[in-house]
Amino acid sequence: MSHFEFEEEEFTTQFNGRTVLRILAQTKPHWKWVMGFMLTIGVVSALDSFFTFLSKRIIDEGIVAGDTAALIRIVTLYGVLIVVQAVNVFGFIYLAGVLGERVQYDLRRKMFNHLQDLSFSYFDRTPVGWIMSRVTSDSERIAQLVTWGLLDITWGSLNIITAVIFMLIINWKLALIVFVVIPVLVVVAAQFKKRIIFEFRLVRKINSKITGAYNENITGVRVVKALGREEQNLEEFGGLSSEMYRASYRAAWLSALFLPTVQLISAVAIGSIVFFGGLQAEYGAMTVGGIQAFISYVTFMLWPIQDLARVYAEMQHAIASAERVFSLIDSEPEVTDRPGAIDPGTIRGDIEFDQVGFYYEEGKPVLEDFTLTVKRGETMALVGPTGGGKSTIVNLLCRFYEPTSGVIRIGGRDYTELSLHAIQSRVGMVLQTPHLFSGTVRENIRYGRLDATDEEIEAAAKLAGAHDFIVTLDGGYDAEVGEGGNLLSVGQKQLVSLARAVLAQPEIFIMDEATSSVDTLTEALIQQGMETLMRDRTSFVIAHRLSTIKRADRILVI
Repeated sequence: MSHFEFEEEEFTTQFNGRTVLRILAQTKPHWKWVMGFMLTIGVVSALDSFFTFLSKRIIDEGIVAGDTAALIRIVTLYGVLIVVQAVNVFGFIYLAGVLGERVQYDLRRKMFNHLQDLSFSYFDRTPVGWIMSRVTSDSERIAQLVTWGLLDITWGSLNIITAVIFMLIINWKLALIVFVVIPVLVVVAAQFKKRIIFEFRLVRKINSKITGAYNENITGVRVVKALGREEQNLEEFGGLSSEMYRASYRAAWLSALFLPTVQLISAVAIGSIVFFGGLQAEYGAMTVGGIQAFISYVTFMLWPIQDLARVYAEMQHAIASAERVFSLIDSEPEVTDRPGAIDPGTIRGDIEFDQVGFYYEEGKPVLEDFTLTVKRGETMALVGPTGGGKSTIVNLLCRFYEPTSGVIRIGGRDYTELSLHAIQSRVGMVLQTPHLFSGTVRENIRYGRLDATDEEIEAAAKLAGAHDFIVTLDGGYDAEVGEGGNLLSVGQKQLVSLARAVLAQPEIFIMDEATSSVDTLTEALIQQGMETLMRDRTSFVIAHRLSTIKRADRILVI
């Protein structure tokens, strides 16, 4: 199996109105814009129909009857209404643009906020590329559906209604021919529906895989080049691209076939109307202007039906995107605050692991009956082979995950009685691969405590041993670190990460292989900062180097 293959949701349910209703519900906070949007579309549609009626009067009263005064009045009215129409067209296009941006902003904010609440397990099984695809292209498609898609549907539907009204007024017998065509078009749409939505779902699924593959190859470019994997990765990526092409081609082919089918049915209807209308004109049952207006109304009505066919095909694509967006929004975090969870104001105290068990995958336990007590202010070193469960222990302590059995207590209290914020806001962690955010050194250190002053930031950097290298940077504390901190060395990123932890003044401090990727000199600086931070704090140190753990109060071998 290609290394681009990941777990992904399968969406195979039949299309139903609930998904569409949920999409439309995204416009509820912006109902005023929606009302203005619908009002301007309604006016535009009504005027479009009225223009055709005025054309009938121009022919019958002005040209055929030769009434010059009537012709001037009608043409003047026509000109005034054209100006009104232009204002309304501008209005609905402007309102649609604003509404689309607001809906898209709301969706992206909602997904981003929800991602902050999801547990680590969600990110363990969901590739970054797929999440990015949902937040970007999928949310954009939903916004397009509730604006331009809604515009086309509303405009087309109103055009059909107004055209039917005027056709019934002009000649109800000929109008019946059109009414026979509509059910045929509905049946055709139903036949295309199932296959089109299946192909568009497949397109969205493959698109997520491609985005994930891009992310993998960009972030892992050094490994790819070091192992000479360019050709193999290109071949695997080419397979995904070909699969995407085939699915997109089938979707496009079905969508393209849909329109000509509708047009063929429409042409038969128009031909029948022209034939029977001409027969009635011979007997004086229809005027010249009436025939012209009726044909215009038929075309006026059938054109939106054809356009609605296109919108319907595009709607399937948007619904496939919506299913993915809503699947993210509906994902429930596995670790949440229990009812009545409290923030006691501190989590200082003894930490107890009481017969704790945990697994990432059922049937593959990482910890079984693990029992450990760490006294307040004690430094506990965790050593052992890779995969033994060292990082799992501290992840459980931080409540990134929860035990599958047993209890963890802090200060004698089951830690599930405490809120997530109470625990995680008082735990400081420095990882083997520290993560810095785009911005300046100062901003990254302040991330540990947003209300910190510049003096406090520099003091924290000095305690962590980071100040000396920071002042040598071009810009000092205001130097940019780049995306992910790529403008700094691994050791420099570790020191900034340590300064960030020092500034936060955590009550529990965790070092997870923080010195494994740095040189001896940088390790000495980090250890100096660690000693400052660990003083009078409960600390967990995961390391393989003896120099890192020699000052620990106890060493636990996993």
